Parts: sequence; C-alpha cells; structure tokens
Amino acid sequence: MTSRRLPASAVTRFVVASRYMPAYLALALLAIVAAIWVPETLDPVALRAIAPFAALLAVTALGQMLVIMTGGIDLSTPGTVTLSAMIMVGVADQSDGRIGIAILTAVGAGAAIGLVNGILIGGLKLNALIVTLATGQIVVGIVNRYVRTFPIQSAVPLGLSDWARSRFLGVSPIFWIGVATTLLFILGLRYTSVGRRFQVVGANPVSSHVMGVRVMLTQILVYVVAAVLYAIAGITLAALLRNPGVNIGSPYLLGPIAAVVIGGASLSGGLASPFSTFAAAFFLTGLNQMMRSLGLATSLQFLVFGLVIIGGMLISGDRIIKVVESFLRDRRTPASRNRRQATST
Repeated sequence: MTSRRLPASAVTRFVVASRYMPAYLALALLAIVAAIWVPETLDPVALRAIAPFAALLAVTALGQMLVIMTGGIDLSTPGTVTLSAMIMVGVADQSDGRIGIAILTAVGAGAAIGLVNGILIGGLKLNALIVTLATGQIVVGIVNRYVRTFPIQSAVPLGLSDWARSRFLGVSPIFWIGVATTLLFILGLRYTSVGRRFQVVGANPVSSHVMGVRVMLTQILVYVVAAVLYAIAGITLAALLRNPGVNIGSPYLLGPIAAVVIGGASLSGGLASPFSTFAAAFFLTGLNQMMRSLGLATSLQFLVFGLVIIGGMLISGDRIIKVVESFLRDRRTPASRNRRQATST
C-alpha cells in the first residue's frame, strides 16, 4: 500500500507560505494576551486610536521591505520621516493654501534622499548599511539646521490636521492610506513587470543581469520608492500630531525592520509579503500600546521590544523555510527507501 503524495506545486506553495506565518501567529497571540490582561486595548475605540499609527509603521515597513527584497537595508528612515514632517511645518507656514506645495516639497526631498542612496549603493556598489546610516545622519543635521528658520513648536496647517483627525468609515483616513498602499504593493509585486523585477533582482542579481534586467537601475529605483514612502509617512505623521518635533522619526529606525523580519521577508533578498508585513506592523503597534496600558517602565518597553526583534530574527522566514524543507525531506527519504526496496524485491 503506497502513501499518497502531495503534488509538487502544493508542497512548494506550503513551503513558501510557511515563512509568513509568524506575523499572523504573533498577532493572534497578542490578541489572546491582551484579552486576558488588558482587555481595554481591544475596545473598538482603542483600536481606532492605534490604527493610524499602525498604518504609518506599515507604510515605512513596506518601503523597507522593498529595500530588503533587493538584499539591502535602509537606516535613513528616521531622518527622511523627520525632514518631511518639518517641511510640512516650515514650507506650509500654517497656511492651508500652501499644503500642496509643502507636500510636493516633502516628497521631492524624500525622493532626492532615496536617489542619493540608490546611486551610492546600486551604482557605486557601496555598503548599504554604512551608506544609509551616513545619509540618515546628514539628513538629521539638515533638519536641525532647518528648524531654526521657524518658531519652536510651530504647527502644520489646521486644514491638514483636521483631515488627519477626521473619520472615514469610522477610522482615520491615514489608516486607509496604509491599506491602499499595501494593496498596491500586493498587486504591483504580483502583476507588474517592475514588481517582479524587484523580486528577481533581490533573489539573484547576477542571473538577472544575464537575463537583461537592469539591475543597477532597479536598485536605484527601490531606494527612491522607499524614501518617497518614508516621506509620505512623515507628512501624515505630522498631520496626526500637528506639532511634530525633531525626534519624530526616531521610532522608525528599528520598527520597520522588525515588521519586515517578523513579516517573513528573506533577509538575503527576493521573497516578501506586503500583507504579512502590514500584519506585523499592527502587531508591533498593538504590543507597544499594550505595554503602555500595563504601565511598564520605558526601560522595560525597550527591553521587550528588543527581545521581540531578536525573536523575529530567530524565527525569520529563512529559518522557517529550512526547518520545513528539512521536515519534508526527512519524510520523503523513508518513503523513497521503501519504494526502492519494494522494486528490488
């Protein structure tokens, strides 16, 4: 009697899908723990309050995801977020009529930062970690100089902050920006040639070059798109807080990377899931809110957040793939041996 074997395509889909499970399991576990210890964090009002912040983390994480898909990393995120937020204060000058020009300036500045990163990394083949750390520090220096040109605690235009505090289907429109961005990523990576090119270049840049893919141009484009997403996050974060400070981008150094790792992206490049990254961003935001509700000291919050990031690395998608493949290989080996013995007899 022979055992039934799954089709190779089904096994492949299972192996690939298994790398994204930690994000959903972490979200489910967080909901269970919150329901037992701090049920008030699951109240609809509380969920609506954290939804825009989770969406902002998701937007920056999607930008980081693109970079990691090509085998890189981007540490200029905090500086880009902060600069775009400060531009909304300085350029708009609290005038609703200048919101448009301020948004264009912020997005343009983000694109310029991404272009510099892309040229240095994709064009000159410099180390992504060092380059983005350096550009991030340069941008922070520019921000500190720029904020001296307008009064301290200046606010974004009232029309922009009113928009951020409004409700669409019961939730801030910032949340729907995060949802729309995630859907665009899902469709773009699956159904467009540019999206598929991002994955191919990250998985094997040498083979991509042989196949005629413009690897350098793709890598430059990745950093530009990522920086534009950071700028969008900075604009909407400034609108949500109304009085952004010079440290507004600090939480977006490790947060997006953690969301990408927990979301199952391959750190060696290639595979990633926008939806699981979105789920991981909500997990991290919910975890942060739960720790605050429990009244944990700031030092303990940093400790827990750091442990979660390390845990995400330990159960990263690459490790899960190896475990699943090893399990399937071990199961196939006895079956193959039995078939050979039956044939020989």
